[in-house]
Amino acid sequence: MTKKNIEVDDKVISIETRNDNDYICLTDMIRGDEGSDHIRNWMRNRNTVEFIGLWETLHNPNFKGVEFDRFRKEAGLNSFNLTPKKWINATSAIGIYSKSGRYGGTYAHKDLAFEFGSWISPIFKLLLLKEFQRLKEKENDKYNLEWNVKRLLAKTNYIIHTDAIKDHIIPTSNYSKNAEWLLYAKEADILNVAVFKCSAKDWRTANSEHAEKGLNIRDFASINELVVLSNMENINAVLIEQGKNKIERIKELSRLAEKQLQTLDAASIIKSIKKENKTNKGKL
Repeated sequence: MTKKNIEVDDKVISIETRNDNDYICLTDMIRGDEGSDHIRNWMRNRNTVEFIGLWETLHNPNFKGVEFDRFRKEAGLNSFNLTPKKWINATSAIGIYSKSGRYGGTYAHKDLAFEFGSWISPIFKLLLLKEFQRLKEKENDKYNLEWNVKRLLAKTNYIIHTDAIKDHIIPTSNYSKNAEWLLYAKEADILNVAVFKCSAKDWRTANSEHAEKGLNIRDFASINELVVLSNMENINAVLIEQGKNKIERIKELSRLAEKQLQTLDAASIIKSIKKENKTNKGKL
């Protein structure tokens, strides 16, 4: 679960991401306003009950429709009262949840939170949408930057590494032409062990759900790990040319990989890339 904040109308509003879905804190949206029953008053409204009930019907296979029908029939009566806790317990709803403690509050899926924003005021909803979209654009920029960096790093030093294998390992091996790919795979696994501390086979065994989708250990690597992996390709090529055996190379690569990862993690390399990217844009 990740957490971030946006500011709307001088209110700092928390957003939590659960299972790739964004939940916005309704409590933060009304914090400081007069009265403390905004959420309860919103939920006892007939239109609200129908809206959140239909949302659950579309997104929640475990939603208890019978209890929803009961609330819908009672909504609008003077005696009707509905709280997040009562709604969740009765219907097994997933669109709203509450947290206790200092940083607690009532959170709702963004679809429901925007509806609550409309109930507060149309202008508040527009401001909320604007800041939420700004946040998502910022996250997308980060994702695109990291994706491009990963793509470039995947190519860096790859040819140097494979050429060293072709020139110095394959000529001394007993592998047939059709089986030479095994040597390349074994050398790639030496790098996996040095950087990730496990082989590709071990990773596939522990992550079968990802492996079945065609993903591998490097698809889940961080930017810093890919930088080090690229460096290890170059260093392994040098060690191969020097005639170092497999055990000697694994020992040296593991030592260097650990040292480089510690250095890059301390320096937050992705932040440096973003800063440089922003500076270069300013010069254009």
